[in-house]
Order: sequence, then structure tokens, then C-alpha cells
Amino acid sequence: MIIYQIFTRLYGNPTTSNVPNGTLEENGAAKMNGFTTDVLKRIKDFGFSHVWFTGLIEHATQTDYSRYGIAQDHPWVVKGKAGSPYAIKDYYDIDPDLAERVEDRMQEFEELVVRTHKAGLKMIIDFVPNHVARQYHSDAAPKGTEDLGMGDDSELHFSTDNNFYYCWGEPLHTDNFASKGVEFPYLEHPAKATGNDQFAAWPGRNDWYETIKLNYGIDYCGGGSKHFAPTPSTWHKMVNILLFWASKGVDAFRCDMVEMVPVEFWHYAIAKVKRAYPHIDFIAEVYNPDLYRSYIHEGGFDYLYDKVGLYDTLRAVVCRQSAAASITHAWQATDDIKNHMLYFLENHDEQRIASDFFCGNPTEALPALVTATFMGTNPVMIYAGQELGERGMDEEGFSGRDGRTTIFDYWSPESLRKLAQLPSPKARSKKLATEEILTPTERELYDYYHHILTLRTTHPAFIYGLFYDLMYVNYDGSEGFNPGRHYAFLRRSEDEIILVVANFSDQEAAMGVRIPAHAYDFLSLPEGTFPVKDVISKERLKLTFVRDGYSKVHVPANGTVALSYRLK
Repeated sequence: MIIYQIFTRLYGNPTTSNVPNGTLEENGAAKMNGFTTDVLKRIKDFGFSHVWFTGLIEHATQTDYSRYGIAQDHPWVVKGKAGSPYAIKDYYDIDPDLAERVEDRMQEFEELVVRTHKAGLKMIIDFVPNHVARQYHSDAAPKGTEDLGMGDDSELHFSTDNNFYYCWGEPLHTDNFASKGVEFPYLEHPAKATGNDQFAAWPGRNDWYETIKLNYGIDYCGGGSKHFAPTPSTWHKMVNILLFWASKGVDAFRCDMVEMVPVEFWHYAIAKVKRAYPHIDFIAEVYNPDLYRSYIHEGGFDYLYDKVGLYDTLRAVVCRQSAAASITHAWQATDDIKNHMLYFLENHDEQRIASDFFCGNPTEALPALVTATFMGTNPVMIYAGQELGERGMDEEGFSGRDGRTTIFDYWSPESLRKLAQLPSPKARSKKLATEEILTPTERELYDYYHHILTLRTTHPAFIYGLFYDLMYVNYDGSEGFNPGRHYAFLRRSEDEIILVVANFSDQEAAMGVRIPAHAYDFLSLPEGTFPVKDVISKERLKLTFVRDGYSKVHVPANGTVALSYRLK
């Protein structure tokens, strides 16, 4: 599984005006129909197996779609002109911004599913279970579906029959986030609890004030007691939502803020969905390592974000805040569940590698890319624009200049326009067209990413081979090996051995990498001098394997070598 995350509203948006705090009319939005067969083929041929179309489901927005029967949202409870895709307004509908014909938005989505599958890709969409938009209301739910909040007793702070939590007797106090220039205030009485577990009626500007918390049967203000029998109302409604989208042909759900929802619900919901649709995968956004195993073994998740682990470690290494040797501890902490961990260097929540807030130069993170991609058989994810060095340094509006690509504003990043115009890497016209669209620097980075992802999917040692970390015998810094900036490991399949050495330094390095006797026994390594090929540079070399000895390698600055020896 190699995932391409696309923030759908931005990818290929043809508008170039980019007015800060601009409206849809001023800045435009990408459309689902823009993901043509050719666009999807390029993504498939680049090396991806799955596309995570972020922000497909209808969310609160300041754009007025009332002429289509969609209720208008109050601007005080919408972040940015476009709104957050994680403030879901209707779980059963597609966001109107993404449709060429708003009235046909579900049909356009269904056609996108078909095109995605025909391109040989699988589709991932978001499932946002912890919170919804303040003015949630489904006008597209199947007939007979009871809406969230319908039938709630708002005089009770907590009840398993309620979908929301209520701040009984208090209106929602909006002083901390209300904006000027609005003719009438936003009124909510009694106030509902805010999405980030703010159970008082006074959410602040840094709270998730645009959302309300869903009630899964935990009385947070009553000591955290759990009330799961009978099954809470919210459980039934959320499972029905999952089944609805599964019936549309989606292949996986990326589940938002999983640890804010009880693991018992996940056990119940995932089991029900997989009984009907066994092929569907569930990916958890989870940040508490103490809960990782619970969400896999009890909750039933297939994959978890490895954010508080490999991501944080690789970022610290790239930014020279941590030694390369710390990568060993990062993977060891999840070794028993390694195949369930999703590796990435960027996503919509994190700062762009090339931003001033990360390292400013995308090439400095290439050793991290190779390490994350080559060290395991578990999933890897790339965020659209990462492969062109998107900086995320625009000041789009609500988002501000924070090193991230906005999820709240209408905008059109040049890198995402370029990506949508590129031909497939396998197209005959590829070279000329790519040179016309990309700068030389962008083209070099783009080609490198394509090459690395292709290697991951074509070399047996990377596809299913064993992994062996070499750092424990290379800590002493002898033979030019610097554990602060160098990281080395082996991969071994039946017919291939690959020695991978990553150099996180801006200085080229000539070094000896010690390979211990245990590695020879564990991996059945041969001894002697053999012809090898650096599958990254394609250079042909000689490499000596000596039990408890040193293999001499040369690694370019901010580069990696992957020296492959074919046994057959």
C-alpha cells in the first residue's frame, strides 16, 4: 500500500488569482471531474496504489449554496471562507465545492469512484467520528434515516439516547471567536459541547469551536463512566454512515482523531462493516502510543499513523535535532505491530518539508524518504505537492503563513496545478511535456520520488524481504561511519540482498559499514566480493561482504545508496 493523499479542493484548481481570504468566485476550487482518466493514470504509474481524496464529504462553509437546498452556515462557526473538511455538515453528501454541477454532486462522486478503480487505484475517504459542524443537518440521508441530534433531550447533559452533550441552561458564548460585520449573531441554546472535549459553554479561539462533540456513551463530566449497554444511539447512526459509503465502492476509511472515540465502538463498527465488506481497510489517526495495540487488537484497525514515532524521529534527524541512530528506537518501539504502521513525512496537518518551519530544502529530507520507504513492508504515504517541494509558505487567509497548505481557504498552489497537468511517467511524450511544466529543480525532485516509489514496488527485497538494522554494531563511529548522521540496514529476499546506507549530512561520506556475524547467520549472507548495483544511482560497483568486517561504501551528501546483489 502506497498512498497518495490529495486535498481535493486544491489539486488542479485552475484559478491563479489567489486573493487572501478570497471567496469561491475569486479563487475557485478543483472539481472531482478534473480527476480524469489521464490524471489518475499518472498517479497510478507514479507508483501509488491508493488515493486518499481528502475533504470529499460535505462540510460547513461560508459559501452560499441555499439555491440548491443546502442550508447556509453562520460565518461565526466556520473557519475560513471554504471551511474545514473536518467540520462535517452532512455525512451523507458530497461537498458542493467539488462538483461541476452541484445538483449532480453524488453522481460525479460515483463516477470518480469508477474512474479511480479503472485506473487500478483504490479510494480512501475520510470518516470523521468525533465531531460534526455546529449546524449539522443531513438533507441527503436515505429515507427513514434519523438525523444526528434528532430526538435528543437537550435538558440532559448526558444520555446514551443523545447524540450530543449539552451545557444545560447555558447558551453558547461566542465572544472568543465571533467575527465583526455580521448582521445577526449565532445562537445556540443550550450550548453543545465542543469537539475537542470542551464541555463548557465558553470555547476559545484555539478550541475546535466550529464543531460539536459526538456522544458515544461516555459521561465525561460524570467521572468518565462508560454506558455501552444498550448500544448508544450514536453507534448505530455512525455504522450506518460507514455502510452507506462502503456501498458506494470506497476501499478504505481514514478515521479522524480515533483516540477521542472509545475503542469499544471501533470493535463494534469495524466488525460490522467488514462482515458486509471484508476488503475495506481502516486507517487510524492516533497519537497516543500507549493505545496503538488496543486499536489494532481490540479495535480492529488495519493501519495506524506512525506520527509520534517514526515521523517525529525522522523530522528531528533531518533538522539536526536528533541523531540518525535514534531511528532504531523509533521502529523498535512498534516492532511487534510494524506491518500496521503507516509511514509518512507530510500530511495536511504537518508542516511542509520545504517550509521555513521544517528544513527549508526538500533535498535534505531525501534520506528520510528513502529510509521510510525502504525499511519495511508496511504502508507509505506521500502528500500531493511533496514530490515537487511545495513550501506551504503562502498566507492564504484563515490558515496564515504556518508552513502548511491550507485546508480552510480557497486557494490554488502552483505545485498542485502543475501536478494535475503532468503526463504519466510512462507516456511517450513524458520528457518534453514534463520539461515544459516543471522547473529543472522540480523535475529532479519529482523524478527522484518516482524512482524511489518504483523501486519499492519492483524489488523483491523491498516488497517482502527481511529487515536487519545495522546500527547496533556501528555506534563507535569507526571507519568513517557517523551514527549521528548515517543510518544503515539490510533487506533480504530469497534472491536479493540490499545494503541501504542513508547520509543525513550535507557532506559526502566514504565509510565502512560493519556487518555482524549474526546478520550473516540470520540472513544467510554470502562472504566475498561481489558485483552490486546501486539501484538508486544505477551505478555498478563491487562490494565486499566480510563476517564481522566492514563493507566500504561512498554515499553522496543528503543521499542514500541501496546496493543490490542478486543471488540468482
